[in-house]
Amino acid sequence: MSTTVPRDVIVVGGGVAGLSAAVFTARHGLDTLVIDSGESILRRNAHLENFPGFPSGLNARRLLDLLAEQVENAGAHRHEAAVQRVKQSEGEDGFAVETDAGERYLSQYVIAATKNTTEYLVDLDGVGIIDRGKTFVDTDERGRTGVDGLYAAGRLAEKPHQAVVCAGHGAEVAVTVLEDDERPFYHDWVAPDGYFTARGRDLPPGCEEIDEDERRRREARSLETMRERFAEPHPDDQVTHPSLRDD
Repeated sequence: MSTTVPRDVIVVGGGVAGLSAAVFTARHGLDTLVIDSGESILRRNAHLENFPGFPSGLNARRLLDLLAEQVENAGAHRHEAAVQRVKQSEGEDGFAVETDAGERYLSQYVIAATKNTTEYLVDLDGVGIIDRGKTFVDTDERGRTGVDGLYAAGRLAEKPHQAVVCAGHGAEVAVTVLEDDERPFYHDWVAPDGYFTARGRDLPPGCEEIDEDERRRREARSLETMRERFAEPHPDDQVTHPSLRDD
C-alpha cells in the first residue's frame, strides 16, 4: 500500500460541501487534497434553480466543474478514488486515509463530506453516527466531531438538503479548521488599493489590496472564463438514480 507525503487537510467527498471547504483551506495555505469518488448526488439534478447568482439556474454538473476548477486554482489537489477507511495514524498525530485502490494518505485534518456514507469512519473511536434511515455524523454547530481533527460538512452533518446551504457549511467548517489550527483570522477579501493600509491599518490575514489595473485584469479574466465555460451545453449526460439505471 503506497503512502504519500503527509497533507494538512484531506477532504473526503467532491460535492459542493467538500469542494467549498477545500477552496478555503487551500487559499489559506493548508496543503489540501480532495478525494472524490465522482458520485456527488448533485450530478443527478436536472437543472439547479435556487443557487444564488444564477437567475435562470444552471446545469448542476457545470457548477461542480466550476467548483473543482476553483479548488485547483486555489492550490488544492484532487484525486478520484473511493475512501474505504479513515484511521488514527499509528505513532503520529492525525489520520491515515485508505482508498479502494490501495493508496494510503496521511493528514493532520480530515473533513468528511460524503452525504450519508459513513462506513469509512467505523474504525475511529469517538465518532457519533446517527441513524435515521440515512446515516449522519454527530457534530457541533461548526462541524467538529467527537474526534479531534475530524470534521463533517454538509448533508453528512445534518444540514438541509440544499446546494447553497451545503456549500456555505463547507466553507464554515473550513474556517473552523483554520481557527482550530490557530491560524490568524481569515477574511478572504480582496479590497481596493489602500482600503486598509491608507488608513494606517495592517492588512488583515487573508486579505489582499489590488490597484485599479489589477482589478480590471481580474474582472476581464473572470468574464472570459465564464464566457468559455457557458458557451456550450454541458457535455455529460444526465445522471439518474442508481435504481433507474440499466446497468
